[in-house]
Amino acid sequence: MIVWLNGTHGAGKTTTSVLVQQLIRDSRVFDAEKVGETLMDITPGLPETDNFQHWPPWRPLVVETARRVLDYTGGILVMPMTVLVEQYWREISAGLSQHGIPVRHFVLHADQDTLRGRIADDTVVGPNSWFRLRYLEPYAEAARTWLHAEAEVVDTTHLTPAQAAQQIAEAIKS
Repeated sequence: MIVWLNGTHGAGKTTTSVLVQQLIRDSRVFDAEKVGETLMDITPGLPETDNFQHWPPWRPLVVETARRVLDYTGGILVMPMTVLVEQYWREISAGLSQHGIPVRHFVLHADQDTLRGRIADDTVVGPNSWFRLRYLEPYAEAARTWLHAEAEVVDTTHLTPAQAAQQIAEAIKS
C-alpha cells in the first residue's frame, strides 16, 4: 500500500511522513522528489521547466520506482509529495492501480494565513521561500476544484505534525 501525503509546499508533509512511518509497522518513506532530482541531474539537461513534474518521464518513473520498492520490501510506502495538477495525479494513481497497489491519499491542509506563517518561519528551507509562496494559489485552486474531493483531508491548521501523523496512522489502521 501507498500512503500519499499531498498538500502545498510548507504544509508539513516531510515532517509528518517521518512520524507516520514510525507509527505504521513495516513502512518506509519514499520521497518522489528524489526521482525529480535524478532527472534534474541529467546532462545536458532536459528541456527547461520550472517544475520537474512537467517532464513526462517523472510520473511513470515514480510509479515504477514505488512498484519496484514494494515488490522488493512489501509493506507500506509513505510518500510525501505535492501533486497539484489533476492530470498528473490521475496518471500516477492509474499507474499504481494498474499494478494493484492500493493508495490512501491524504491532503495536509492549512488555511492560507497559517501556511504563510509557516513559510515565513521555516528554518529548514529558509524564511519566505519564493518557491513555496508561489504554490499557495495553485494549491488553493486545486483544493477548490479537485484535490480535496480526491483525498482524505487532514486540517493541520491547529495540529502539530505528531497529531496529524497520529490521525493518519489511525485512519490507515482502521
